Amino acid sequence: MAATAAAFLSIGSVSSYAAQTGSGGKPKSISMSSRALNSLKSFSGLKAASSVSCESEASFLGTESNAALLNTFASKPGNQNQRNPNHLQPRASSFKVAVLGAAGGIGQPLALLIKMSPLVSALHLYDIANVKGVAADLSHCNTPSKVLDFTGPAELADSLKDVDVVVIPAGVPRKPGMTRDDLFNINANIVKTLVEAVADHAPEAFIHIISNPVNSTVPIAAEVLKAKGVYDPKKLFGVTTLDVVRANTFVAQKKNLKLIDVDVPVIGGHAGITILPLLSKTRPPVSFTDEEVEQLTVRIQNAGTEVVEAKAGAGSATLSMAYAAARFVESSLRALDGDGDVYECAFVQSELTELPFFASRIKLGRKGVEAVISTDLRNLTDYEAKALEALKPELKASIEKGISFAQKQKGAPASV
Repeated sequence: MAATAAAFLSIGSVSSYAAQTGSGGKPKSISMSSRALNSLKSFSGLKAASSVSCESEASFLGTESNAALLNTFASKPGNQNQRNPNHLQPRASSFKVAVLGAAGGIGQPLALLIKMSPLVSALHLYDIANVKGVAADLSHCNTPSKVLDFTGPAELADSLKDVDVVVIPAGVPRKPGMTRDDLFNINANIVKTLVEAVADHAPEAFIHIISNPVNSTVPIAAEVLKAKGVYDPKKLFGVTTLDVVRANTFVAQKKNLKLIDVDVPVIGGHAGITILPLLSKTRPPVSFTDEEVEQLTVRIQNAGTEVVEAKAGAGSATLSMAYAAARFVESSLRALDGDGDVYECAFVQSELTELPFFASRIKLGRKGVEAVISTDLRNLTDYEAKALEALKPELKASIEKGISFAQKQKGAPASV
């Protein structure tokens, strides 16, 4: 599910339709092997292409820089005139990404991970305060992308100039005892204001909504874009990648599987019971007892609360969310770069069910959503089919709440 570009260490490595999430670990050397006998196609910041396998036991970059990793695959002296089919062909960085809410708990690590992508030429960081220091800090990282900072509503328009992808993690985090629905009144207005600016200044950009509750904020964004006359459902995404990342991790741990090989599609929404991991569709195929299915499903659904409680008032799932969002950004960039084999799960306008928005696996292309994959919803187990029906009323209510908010706010002033 992700992209083509220059060499970089993968964090969320997935190959073609069957996504495979990568993992990190001890500070050892990086090993790579080609799974195919044909050419090594590409290797990018957050994702290895389908013909490349990257298993890292190092940190995100290990001990090798981007240049060093590229040199690993470079032609040896004396062979420059020979066309080596296994030679890695990096592409030039060319995309601009804006992070709105870049000084926050998700925004800072997310900006760092995006800064590491070779597909990014410029990284625009926006927040209402404290973003200048974040930008200065990131600008010292020796990766090619240029970092620019923008502070406050007066500079919001400039932060969106000529950007290809807009990521919105802005908002308040969850606190102990707080549900995603409790976040609504605060974050809904923030998302409305920021999406209005995107509509005015970057109407062609991919829009990634992270601000919770995603089940409501994505419909809010859609209504704002419709009111502005620039709504393209193919370019509006609710980022649910964290549910997939968690599902892959928990299943691999439970079944003692190699994490890079595991892919669990997650459908529905992005809160509580609306999150439905399709464990019967796990790749590689693996069997679960009824008890395991229930335990894993409940853990994946409540994983956010697990982190909130573990942090004991000090925050929510910021690091794992940043990781997952960075993976989805890289997937979008790969699609924009022309990779024809990019798949992710996301909360988008959909006709898979009677609901207007639904999370499922999608194929990404240069114009956004190229296809909504329906095959995952076929031949569900009885447990999954019942869970799907059970989530619909709650998801419908969240969607309608977002739409109602946006329609009531038409023409009303808003502030970040």
